[in-house]
Amino acid sequence: MMLKEYYRSFHIDEKVFDYCNQVECDLKERFAGIDAVCEINQLKVLKAMQENHLSEAHFAGSTGYGYTDDGRDVLEKIYADVFHTEDALVRSQIVCGTHAICTALFGNLRPGDELLAISGKPYDTLDEIIGIRPSRGSLAEYGVTYAQVDLTPEGEFDYEKIQAAIHDRTRMVEIQRSKGYAVRPTLSVEKIGAVIAWIKNMRPDIICMVDNCYGEFVEVKEPSDLGADLVVGSLIKNPGGGIAPIGGYICGRHEYVKNASFRLTTPGLGKEVGASLNNTKAFAQGLFLAPQVTANALKGAVFAANVYEGLGFRAVPDGSEDRFDIIQAVELQSPERVIAFCEGIQAAAPVDSYVRPEPWDMPGYDSPVIMAAGAFVSGSSIELSADAPMREPYAVYFQGGLTYQHAKYGIIMSLQKMVEKNLIVW
Repeated sequence: MMLKEYYRSFHIDEKVFDYCNQVECDLKERFAGIDAVCEINQLKVLKAMQENHLSEAHFAGSTGYGYTDDGRDVLEKIYADVFHTEDALVRSQIVCGTHAICTALFGNLRPGDELLAISGKPYDTLDEIIGIRPSRGSLAEYGVTYAQVDLTPEGEFDYEKIQAAIHDRTRMVEIQRSKGYAVRPTLSVEKIGAVIAWIKNMRPDIICMVDNCYGEFVEVKEPSDLGADLVVGSLIKNPGGGIAPIGGYICGRHEYVKNASFRLTTPGLGKEVGASLNNTKAFAQGLFLAPQVTANALKGAVFAANVYEGLGFRAVPDGSEDRFDIIQAVELQSPERVIAFCEGIQAAAPVDSYVRPEPWDMPGYDSPVIMAAGAFVSGSSIELSADAPMREPYAVYFQGGLTYQHAKYGIIMSLQKMVEKNLIVW
């Protein structure tokens, strides 16, 4: 069998291969469902590109101020159409997803306002932006207060506590679609839409912003289809399709996107400036590929959940649950297993496969973090990657894979590393 021989050349034990191969055989129907969602999203993106008359001329880059950058402007119209919003800001000057969120927050919050997070504590890198951990230039330093309502133990929005937390200074509600470094369910677009509708019925003036990272194109609808005023994310995650070299997006109501643009550049200039350099083609091509790349990453996540659940580990989401983002959490129960898992992902990379990842005190995090990624775009988490905070319950977070076959190999290699270190009991 040629496939088994190739895996053997990568030093994969026959027992590991046979076990993983059987897991994959049982997932054919599940994978067909992912492909069906992918087809709808592919047509959605294609339609937006055609209706906005995307042309080769739009791929020419601009420099300096970028006042006449037609390609940049057309791309933003395409994003607005894909996400069904009034406006969009899609820029290489947005350096990451955290920066996109920060830009939207600072652009739309003023001294005396309160930010209310209703899906629990946001991702660790927002701590210093909000002021949960004191930092220069935080929202707290500018007089913006913060409140938080955790999800229920079942992973649902706590409507009663949300209602109690909203008051006359509540200006924005923040919802994090994905789990971050929490072992909790990802929120579906349906659930996000329901809570937004409920909030708007109570207070139409509250801005509802969704951190959409890792969730784009996983479902056939986005939070902006169901009432979100702003959706924000990174182009080196799902919507960049593994092609975008940098960048982020902010889509939503015109007023709020405009406010964010004034924060990104300067008041009075906003979206009018910001040269695309030579990134427009990569951004557009990445968006075109994004539905398929996201589907590949989803298949990898489903495969990972089933592989590790079969060995007795807790997977979130589990092997049979519906998926609302590309992240797969697995509770490995020991730091040694976390390190071995990440070593396997790194060893499976096309870039820097010979590097051994180690935990370190990464800026923006409150505990040592180990990260495995050998990507064509540095830090790209739509490419095969895994990371974990070195703290209980020692959950590792796996995501990405530009192709399903690569994601599959990464998971097999992660298991192989644990077998080699006698960390798995068959």
